[in-house]
Amino acid sequence: MSAALVSACATDRGGDAVTGVTGGGGSGDSQASASSGSFGTLDSPCGDGEAKGATDQGITDTEIRIGYGDDRGYAQSPGLNKEMSDAVSAMIDWCNEQGGINGRTIVGTDYDAALTQANTVMQEACRSEFMMVGHGFAMDQTAEQTRVACNMAAVPGFTVSPEAANGPMTYQGVPFPVDYGNAAAWFQMAQTHPDLKNDFDLVGSTMPTIITSLAKSRSMAEAAGFKLKDCGVTLNYQGEPSYVPFAEKYKQCGVKGLWTSRSPVPNEFNFFKAVEQVGIDPIILGEATWYGNAAQQFNKESGLLDNLNAGMTFQMLEHADSVPAVGKYVELVSAKGGKTALLGMQATSSFLLWATAAKECGSDLTRQCMVNELADIHEWDGGGLHAPTDPGKNMPAECGLTVSLKGAEYTQAYPADKGEFECAAEYVVKTDPSTWGTDLGPDRISTKFLGPNVIKPQD
Repeated sequence: MSAALVSACATDRGGDAVTGVTGGGGSGDSQASASSGSFGTLDSPCGDGEAKGATDQGITDTEIRIGYGDDRGYAQSPGLNKEMSDAVSAMIDWCNEQGGINGRTIVGTDYDAALTQANTVMQEACRSEFMMVGHGFAMDQTAEQTRVACNMAAVPGFTVSPEAANGPMTYQGVPFPVDYGNAAAWFQMAQTHPDLKNDFDLVGSTMPTIITSLAKSRSMAEAAGFKLKDCGVTLNYQGEPSYVPFAEKYKQCGVKGLWTSRSPVPNEFNFFKAVEQVGIDPIILGEATWYGNAAQQFNKESGLLDNLNAGMTFQMLEHADSVPAVGKYVELVSAKGGKTALLGMQATSSFLLWATAAKECGSDLTRQCMVNELADIHEWDGGGLHAPTDPGKNMPAECGLTVSLKGAEYTQAYPADKGEFECAAEYVVKTDPSTWGTDLGPDRISTKFLGPNVIKPQD
């Protein structure tokens, strides 16, 4: 069930190859670098000050209480998304070493939702925290009603459910709304493999979240000029006794390219083994989940994913030596013995977004002020961690890059210049309302749990 565990931007790609690399992020002295006044291209929002007042729940003269967390206690996948908490913990330390936010120390509570306990976690947070920051819970739909009811404003690292993705009082460093999507991967595939525009198909699945994702993917592919085949293949997400009949169906259909919204898990690897067995060698295109250690290890042993491409809006971890923000992220998390991965960078971006808004609130640090400030941030790249987004309007990036896998090595495949994104307004595609999974109001906010006391931006 791992495809439902992360957003489409997420991946398990670890940073083993670049652990300890500081790159452009600072000197080799981690303590001195951690206290530096910038994060990549972003001036640090942290520092001394004279902010005072018990202005809201979790706020005192000296402290700001925030919650964060992941699903690391999930028994079937121990440590699930722990890189998110590793990142927020490291960022809290980095910020506090500089004086906190306007002189107030950040006190973080690290929650473990263990997949099925997201609502319990949110109930606890509602009693004590000022906000939730940089977290990611795979079953966030179970907690959304509780979050909205207690006016827990949030800056999550990722969202999964439609209700959370377009939820009230929610802003993300890398938005993933239900009504718009970043189709850069498809447009870039059209440029690198224009001969395949009539020869791609989607790998179907029985999982509801993947069915929804595939519907969006179809609209994005069509926007990029693809006329997708419909080979009628649907794979049971829990696994098939044999994948050969499904691979044969793709062969008979004349497929030369396959898009997958699934994650790199053993069942998916078994499917691609079957694809090889029947004698076809398609170009594989997938989401950022395929920029990950699991795919890397499988391909190192099998070579069956040498045609793999993955679309991303984040910089690669391999670029830590040349992209200062990535170098800084790797440095700070590695110094604490944490895991570096793309999902950790998502949490980092959201923490920095939250801290930037909190600084502007000064002594008037209230949830209302935070919603006002966050709603007014319309260009954000986490100091260079990712392509620019519009958190205030909950809009994704208009940019992207494609990575490819050969053996055990990921490289940037497109555009050609290392560390560069390609951007175009057409890369943001409006999706069909039938794929949204929730009703949106005129402000593009999910109406499912709205009440009269929800905090809205004020001019």
